Amino acid sequence: MIKLIVGLGNPGPQYEKTRHNAGFIFLDHLALSGGCSWSANAQFQAEISHYGGSNYKVMLLKPMTFMNKSGFSVGCLSRYYKIKPEEVLVAHDELELAEGVARLKKDGGHAGHNGLRDIIAQIDSRDFFRLRLGIGRPSAGKGVADYVLSRPSQDGGRIIDEMCLKMVGKIDLLISGNVSSINELV
Repeated sequence: MIKLIVGLGNPGPQYEKTRHNAGFIFLDHLALSGGCSWSANAQFQAEISHYGGSNYKVMLLKPMTFMNKSGFSVGCLSRYYKIKPEEVLVAHDELELAEGVARLKKDGGHAGHNGLRDIIAQIDSRDFFRLRLGIGRPSAGKGVADYVLSRPSQDGGRIIDEMCLKMVGKIDLLISGNVSSINELV
């Protein structure tokens, strides 16, 4: 059972609604659906909220350390609350999935994603869940960094929002960690 859901992104208005902030976008939709509010926490260098369902309560975490240092917040909070890696779900942007496609995965490497790389280093484990939120790949000649740090087209933004809302609708399955059920429904 998941006890902590982490959304990856970069803080600040210049990064809002960028592809790289798909994890933040997902968590914001989740918090809104549950009537949750965010509070800044200096100890964990993050924004934190709590989300409750009929049979569970989970913490929501948005690291405010920028993507490449996301592991600091995840590691500190996990150690403080004694949350095991297998009780963590990290929502992040995924270049290898088409825009609007989401997949749930258990463990694995970082596949070049610096936020995941830092989390793995800080918690010394790969044994956590990942909600991979598809943002597609850049067109030929456009760099990956420029692509992920830019805002999608109006249609692309709508597709990413719809994907995140669809995953919010499956939150009970996500929290149960039922990988096969989620991937069958996406």
